[in-house]
Amino acid sequence: MRNLLIAVAVACIAFSSAVARDAKEDVNTALTSFHTAASKADWDTYFGLLTEDSVFMGTDASERWSKAEFQSYASKTRGWTYTKENRFIYIAAGGNTAWFDEILNNEKYGTSRGTGVLIRTNDGWKIIQYNLTFPIPNDLAAGITQEIQTFEARQKVNP
Repeated sequence: MRNLLIAVAVACIAFSSAVARDAKEDVNTALTSFHTAASKADWDTYFGLLTEDSVFMGTDASERWSKAEFQSYASKTRGWTYTKENRFIYIAAGGNTAWFDEILNNEKYGTSRGTGVLIRTNDGWKIIQYNLTFPIPNDLAAGITQEIQTFEARQKVNP
């Protein structure tokens, strides 16, 4: 009986690992499709990968957009291209929530970081939150953040 319980436990662990591996592959595919669609301005595919209640946070502090707000912005553009340098994906216990962080490259802006959360839906993995940031090297941070503070102070005086 003890050997049977051990065998069942090992089988469950192996199955759980395979499910997590498959989920990671599916999340990776969804994120790659997300970036590919943006580079082609394929807004049906792009926004189809977002939940209806999703939030996109862009690089500017004012850019906290609902799906509808972000669709309105994107519809006026020709898209954008961010190429994945690396990506780390994590699956929560239960297998229905994933979070990730990725380093991206963009011709105009250089290195950026994307982070976010996906949920498993009946239609596959969907992004519920995406954050795009520009990582600032520590040696440059004081100068750049001072420039941002000066810029923001001018904006408050001259809106």
